[in-house]
Amino acid sequence: MNILQIDTCALGDSNGSRQSTAAVVARLCPAEQARIVYRDLAAAPLSHISGPLLQVLRQQWDDTIPLNAEVRAEAALSQSLLREFLDADLVVLAAPLYNFSIPSVLKAWLDRILHLAQALGADKLNAAISGKRLLLITSCCSPAAPPVQQDMMIEHEQHLARVFRHIGIAQPEFLRIATDDDGKLMMPDTLPTPTLVP
Repeated sequence: MNILQIDTCALGDSNGSRQSTAAVVARLCPAEQARIVYRDLAAAPLSHISGPLLQVLRQQWDDTIPLNAEVRAEAALSQSLLREFLDADLVVLAAPLYNFSIPSVLKAWLDRILHLAQALGADKLNAAISGKRLLLITSCCSPAAPPVQQDMMIEHEQHLARVFRHIGIAQPEFLRIATDDDGKLMMPDTLPTPTLVP
């Protein structure tokens, strides 16, 4: 099994979001059964898409704009990000709620993945996505938080689900984490077990 593990939280390893992705991968797939690709978008953030790069990703490039070394490098990096995503049988992605939205580093990653995935065309994309599982780990406050904060988490997860359904992942799974009053990470005792893909 190929696993893509992505962290997006800017805080250190003591942060619940990072602890959760590591714990989930360890519990779901012992190391001897999986090849794990790890990407830390907070430690190595992507640049946000420029106009020239957007044209390349949309396959709308022409000779009126020079394809300089920087744009070539960004385009190659974007292709490698898409390949990581498509090659993974299971994607474990941390998606905390920051200031009423997703982290900007996650948005930068999504912008590249979504444009390139759509450029593949429906048939190629569906073939590449077939059988893929996506587990989104969302971070939230204590379960005892006010209802308005709980509603925000629901909207956050619904938004992420719509984003990934747009590229063919019909049933993204969610694991919502929280911390108790002492700051200790709380995780469900039962986690989904991925099916091993030959």
